[in-house]
Amino acid sequence: MTIQTMSEWLRCPSCFASPLEALPPLQLRCPNGHSFDANKRGYLTAIGAPSAGLRGDDAAMLDARDLVHDTGFFDPLKHELTSVLRGSAPGPAPRVLDAGCGTGHYTTLALEALSGSNGTTPRVLAMDLSPAAVVRTVRRRPDSVDGLVADTWQPLPVRDASIDVVLDVFAPRNAREFRRILRPGGLLLVVVPRPEHLRELRADGRVLTIPEGKAAALVDELAPSFALHTARSVDARFVLDQDAAADGALAAAIVAMGPSAHHRAAEPGAGAQELPDAITLAVDLLVFEAVGDDAGAGAARE
Repeated sequence: MTIQTMSEWLRCPSCFASPLEALPPLQLRCPNGHSFDANKRGYLTAIGAPSAGLRGDDAAMLDARDLVHDTGFFDPLKHELTSVLRGSAPGPAPRVLDAGCGTGHYTTLALEALSGSNGTTPRVLAMDLSPAAVVRTVRRRPDSVDGLVADTWQPLPVRDASIDVVLDVFAPRNAREFRRILRPGGLLLVVVPRPEHLRELRADGRVLTIPEGKAAALVDELAPSFALHTARSVDARFVLDQDAAADGALAAAIVAMGPSAHHRAAEPGAGAQELPDAITLAVDLLVFEAVGDDAGAGAARE
């Protein structure tokens, strides 16, 4: 991150004016005189009190997510995301918002998928409610990533029509704001779980229940400002290697990395430790195109 690259994403968090003037080393100032300081670790905080009921991921949750990614559990999803991004053709300098960046694995994936031998130079704005998550993400690729600590449910300090792709993987969504910041024809990539996802851990109450019809409901909620472009189902079974310690650590990390970590007992009877032979990955990857104006989309919660 540099203060110049940061300024190119943002509008004033206070009055929404833009552009912001970059004042090295770390200050931004809007045309109305409001000024803000970025952090030396590569991010700007643009948040007051977070929306009721929301809390960012802590270091333990992020460590758990790192462990799960390192096992390859999410590799089938990463393969599909890479395929979609490589086929998206957003231009020679694509600008991506990773909304709910977490550990930064999908930020890195987007940079690699959109970089090309033809000189394509993508840049990502990594946004999360958790400062720890943003720091971790920026640290992965400080040359190509700027960080933003912000609440998805508040007006975002991001310029109108400045984003080519919004990436939203297992994260909250603010459809109205996403449409505002996406250029016409820009893409919104959303990953949502299906009821079969992690079903082996749900059987003994270790993870929360997933309602039916999340993908269909999302299509309805995003209309008319987003049109469904493509939808892909990702289904895989991650076979455990029968090493009790490693398999137990993976199962515990899957529980600890997500919303179930905020609950002592995800379901009645939670806590049983018998391990399954495999764990199911079952998600939908939906690709939406920004259409119409930016005023029609509602807000869709994860």
